[in-house]
Amino acid sequence: MECSSLTYHRFSTLIHRLPTLRRERPGGSDSFSIKNFCIFRKKREQQKRVHLLPGFGKEEFCRLIRTKPEGQQMQLKTILNQCHKFKSFVYDQVGFVNSKGERHIEVEVVARRNSKAICSCCDQPAPLYDRLNKRHFEFIPLWGYRVFLVYLMRRVDCPNCGVKVEQVPWARGKHELTDTYMQFLANWAKKLSWQEVAVSFRTSWNKVFQAVEYTVEWGLKHRDLSGVTAIGVDELAWRKGHRYLTMVYQIDAGNTRLLWVGKDRTVKTLLRFFRFFGKERNQALKYVCSDMWRPYIKVIEKKAGQALHILDRFHIVAKLNKAIDEVRAGEHRQLQEDGYEPILKHSRWCLLKRWENLTDKQEAKLKDLLQYNLKSVRAYLLKEDFNGFWEYVSPAWAEKFLDRWCTRVMRSRLEPMKKVANTIRNHKPLILNWFKAKKAFSSGIVEGLNNKAKVTTRNSYGFRTYRGAEIALYHALGNLPTPPMAHRFY
Repeated sequence: MECSSLTYHRFSTLIHRLPTLRRERPGGSDSFSIKNFCIFRKKREQQKRVHLLPGFGKEEFCRLIRTKPEGQQMQLKTILNQCHKFKSFVYDQVGFVNSKGERHIEVEVVARRNSKAICSCCDQPAPLYDRLNKRHFEFIPLWGYRVFLVYLMRRVDCPNCGVKVEQVPWARGKHELTDTYMQFLANWAKKLSWQEVAVSFRTSWNKVFQAVEYTVEWGLKHRDLSGVTAIGVDELAWRKGHRYLTMVYQIDAGNTRLLWVGKDRTVKTLLRFFRFFGKERNQALKYVCSDMWRPYIKVIEKKAGQALHILDRFHIVAKLNKAIDEVRAGEHRQLQEDGYEPILKHSRWCLLKRWENLTDKQEAKLKDLLQYNLKSVRAYLLKEDFNGFWEYVSPAWAEKFLDRWCTRVMRSRLEPMKKVANTIRNHKPLILNWFKAKKAFSSGIVEGLNNKAKVTTRNSYGFRTYRGAEIALYHALGNLPTPPMAHRFY
């Protein structure tokens, strides 16, 4: 709290004109109290400049009026000074203001006397040039009231940058929200949809987006990318019409997060990630998991050839299930055309699910199907036999099993299953790398993270722009650091 010259001169006038008051330093039992000062100030409106009294200077006066009287209640300025205090700035007047039919709180912020403004370009102190209009910075709401910090902006005459607007410590650039309020909104945006956050705190969707964008950009700038040895690559459909995003995750033990998001799923897209990641970090990679998408395999072989490339177990099983479903659907249509009993009706999930996951009704249905010599049953038995492949430990024995199984499938005369066998043969070295990695890494982690990404998209009912999807995914899955704060408001 600063001592104004007007207040001090009023006090000095009272001291001269009231001989009954003791003219001694405060601190004793006869000290001049703030209560008496306020009473006499109201009675005496005359304003005259007088010389300082001997033995009672301006420092003693300022110390005196800062003394808290008995029974004084805590003020909003006291709370702000505890949790949102800045060097070279103080909080002045606080009050309610009616604007556009809404009542809100305004807190005036003033610069300390003799404090130098900071250039917004080079972050260096510079001499004052002039003053601009007042700006309102929205702060965290209190008890349902919106709170604004009001400050008279200054311009500086920077010797390096010229005339620039000063940089204030509670906000960035032309943002209407304080940094603290943006972090507050961004934290709630992880728990609720952005629209729900905007409605709950009486703000707009655009301001919530700006808050999340600020937090994400700060986190991306300050995150640590060292120690990444295992990554997973997969695509995510984010819009209709085969619009995909390339997602790159870190899947190290104890540290799973989103590293990078790229538009489309082409060779150029994944090349942009490896350029961003850097040559040194690329060479430090030991394990890379991906699906069988040819552009991904091509780029990974070129940029991270030293890493053990592990193909996705999930997609291999998915291809098998798709082949079985094609065999079943084709056979069901053929039986209907030939006039036979529709034995395969309602049998889809009986053939696709694992035995231990079947319901009692599905288990009974499957037992009936196994009594017939059907193409669907043969495809089902081949799929069940393939599940034993994942139980091997030695890559050599796993390879022998895979060769025998592929030979059997090629002789089965089931075209969809033969396509899967050819795919597995073409990617056999990459599939066997799962055993060389001691089964420690798979794309199961990647699929789990992709599921969280889909939940993020569903909560927002989709995104109109790529930038919105990118910010939301980084915010939800990036595990990014947050800007430091003197007090956590959430």
